[in-house]
Amino acid sequence: MDATTPPSAADRVFEHVREGILSRRYADNDVLAEGDIATETGVSRTPVREALLRLESQGMIRLLPKRGALVLPVTAQEWRDLLAARLLVETHCTRSAITSGHGPAVGRLLSAPLADLRAAAAAGSLAGYVAADRNFHATIVASDGNMILIRLYATLRDRQLRMGAANLLAADGRVDTVRMTTTVADHEAIAAAIGAADLELADELTREHLATADRVLRGVGA
Repeated sequence: MDATTPPSAADRVFEHVREGILSRRYADNDVLAEGDIATETGVSRTPVREALLRLESQGMIRLLPKRGALVLPVTAQEWRDLLAARLLVETHCTRSAITSGHGPAVGRLLSAPLADLRAAAAAGSLAGYVAADRNFHATIVASDGNMILIRLYATLRDRQLRMGAANLLAADGRVDTVRMTTTVADHEAIAAAIGAADLELADELTREHLATADRVLRGVGA
């Protein structure tokens, strides 16, 4: 769709429901009724069905005949696959940035997403924090200039956002502000290591950052 073309009704519904899932306004295993979504978005049921079909094709929901759509949880296998893919891409791009002599420049570029992370943590904003977290790591990946890896990383976007949200929730479903603060420090350390061109430390911190996320998501502690 051209940037100047107004979004269709189905596009608006798609973004409304997608954002609701990513922000956890719609929780895992919630059943979404077509009529409710149509009311929320001010459209008829036809574009709602079209949008739900698109979301089903992306693995975010499963359509239930005559009932609506089930919000699918991110499975343990998806977590493992995503973290494995991130580990490969992010460690490669971190190494590339440093060995090419671009470490200090990348470190400076990371100051913006770091500021967003700190602001989101201070406000307790889950959506803001998850988006800033994703932008931090995407900045590192983009610094390599490898368009194949950049596009690959972009395809992981929604899965990363959902996993990031789960990673920052306490057992009672509330935002874990302590976890937020801890991960801000993780990102600051990674940025500092890249900026200082410390290849060994940057690699170690990146691996530990993702390993900690894996432990938290599997419920075995940080």
